[in-house]
Amino acid sequence: IALGVLGGLAVLSSLLKTAGWKRRIGSPMIDLQTVMKFLVYYAGDLANVFFIITVGTGLYWLIFFKAQKLAFVLLPGPAQEERLVTYVGCAFALKALQFLHKLISQITIDIFFIDWERPKRNVFKAAEGEGGVRSAAVPVSIWRTYFIANEWNEIQTVRKINPLFQVLTVLFFLEVVGFKNLALMDLSSSLSRSPPSYIAPYSRILRYAVSTVLWLVIGIIQIVFFAVFYERFIEDKIRQFVDLCCMSNENLCSQRGLVPNTDGQTFQIAVSSQMRQHYDRIHETLTRKNGPARLLSSSASTFEQSIKAYHTMNKFLGSFIDHVHKEMDYFIKDKLLLERILGMEFMEPMEKSIFYNDEGYSFSSVLYYGNEATLLIYDLLFFSVVDLACQNFLLAAFLTYLQQEIFRFIRNTVGQKNLASKTLVDQRFLI
Repeated sequence: IALGVLGGLAVLSSLLKTAGWKRRIGSPMIDLQTVMKFLVYYAGDLANVFFIITVGTGLYWLIFFKAQKLAFVLLPGPAQEERLVTYVGCAFALKALQFLHKLISQITIDIFFIDWERPKRNVFKAAEGEGGVRSAAVPVSIWRTYFIANEWNEIQTVRKINPLFQVLTVLFFLEVVGFKNLALMDLSSSLSRSPPSYIAPYSRILRYAVSTVLWLVIGIIQIVFFAVFYERFIEDKIRQFVDLCCMSNENLCSQRGLVPNTDGQTFQIAVSSQMRQHYDRIHETLTRKNGPARLLSSSASTFEQSIKAYHTMNKFLGSFIDHVHKEMDYFIKDKLLLERILGMEFMEPMEKSIFYNDEGYSFSSVLYYGNEATLLIYDLLFFSVVDLACQNFLLAAFLTYLQQEIFRFIRNTVGQKNLASKTLVDQRFLI
């Protein structure tokens, strides 16, 4: 019953996510890309369903089996145990698919930094031209953009927990404190066993329940600690990045807030079709590797075309936000409560684009930081699958941390290359 109900809710959730994605890209057609997107969303939601059911089942047996004084409730037989292990394996496979989709999306995302600084009109330098020496405005320094790009590069894999602390703490409670003894197939709830006494074999269901509960409790405690204490009183890297952009005039506003007397610095933008077409034309030139440019001189080199397209894009986006293009104007509004809950916007950006106030820093969804729930459950399921296969918490902890570091390295390395490519920042200056 639980699988049927939660599975139906997973389908509904996936449909809403797909509908929201289709509205944002401005495509009403249902094509192969739409179907694939729905399947990826559904894989993630169905993984959560399997995860909830398996954790609930494991907790049920752990509580009712260990709480009894006399053996009235027996643990499931090998066939039932194998079925739960299969569900855990399915949950891991589907969650891995969701994680890889998010990873690929993050390392291929389009990103552009708008530089609001203008050439100084009152400061000139001598520049040699065809007619001799003439005066030219001093260009804007690129170092500010390099600095912001470096800060973005540093927060790409920032998480709401410390992964190493998570793995070591779970391992400490299991092996040192003795929580692994709760997974023995006896009625004792003691965390210690004397070596001479008889030690019952382990139950895979109970091992899964104990390790899952520990992982979730420690993870939630870390998240609460970082949100309530660490980010408030020590360091909040996401908020620091937003403030740094504002101070550097490298954001969506040349003042602190687009609307007078407001401090709103981050927005979700639903662009009109006209603005999107204009953006796409410039973006095509910016990302083109070969072939003549439509907007720029075809005699220029590919690199020169990219540089010119970069400045064209920067000027266009800056003027768009400054309300220069009346035919491509925009207005600012708050999202409705239902829009926030469903994660989709109801209003279509017809003649004007829409800037939605975004106090939750939704741009973090393209970083590790905004996907902590997915990462936490994926790591937990990886740990559980290894342990269910080998019945070795130490090996499971080692392999879990190893895969975390491998994917973090991939995310940092490929993400840095993508950042350099999309922003035209020399990768040698990204630390």
